[in-house]
Amino acid sequence: MTIADRIEQAADYARAGFGKELRPGTRPALIVVDPARAYIDPECALYAGVEENVEAMRALLASAREAGIPVVITEVRLRADGADAGVFFRKSGTLVAFCEGSPYGELIEGLEPTCAETLVTKKYPSAFFGTTLNSHLTSLGVDTVLIAGLSTSGCVRATTLDAMQHGFIPIVVEDAVGDRDSAIHNSNLFDMQQKMAEVWPLDRAQQYLKEITVRD
Repeated sequence: MTIADRIEQAADYARAGFGKELRPGTRPALIVVDPARAYIDPECALYAGVEENVEAMRALLASAREAGIPVVITEVRLRADGADAGVFFRKSGTLVAFCEGSPYGELIEGLEPTCAETLVTKKYPSAFFGTTLNSHLTSLGVDTVLIAGLSTSGCVRATTLDAMQHGFIPIVVEDAVGDRDSAIHNSNLFDMQQKMAEVWPLDRAQQYLKEITVRD
């Protein structure tokens, strides 16, 4: 798609009424979705070449910790036969990377939760589906979620959609999410911005966290 095509696409969506601004609240949390070794290990079929995005995740996580906001890290862990992931496992054979005994489901170094943070183990794309994440965030009074992780078109998108549906303002940090295909990555960022979230660069998210800290 050319630059002119992108401009026309954005204009078309705006004319239709998409892309209204969502203003973030004052009680954010950070969700880092599935920062698994699978995506950065060339030996794994899920390798996605997202090392730069992982560095941005580490930077965002450091900023979140400095700001003192709640942090949630998610992981996918499945039975050896994948039966606990049902149709999802039957559709996507790559999920064997997250079955018992596989090293690829381990969290990337530097993206593990501390003892004061929350680890959510999930079986399906959304961090909210079949977990206690919604009640956890609600109990903390969270109104906004910064979202990072892997991959943009899969678990990040599913988590973003469910965050919006549960009443949280989702902010996807574009530098800190990644996918194996740049075109798919960019199209999903565009679509999420238009329909369910704000999409911010890392520096804007970090500035927001600084402002929250000062305000508190």
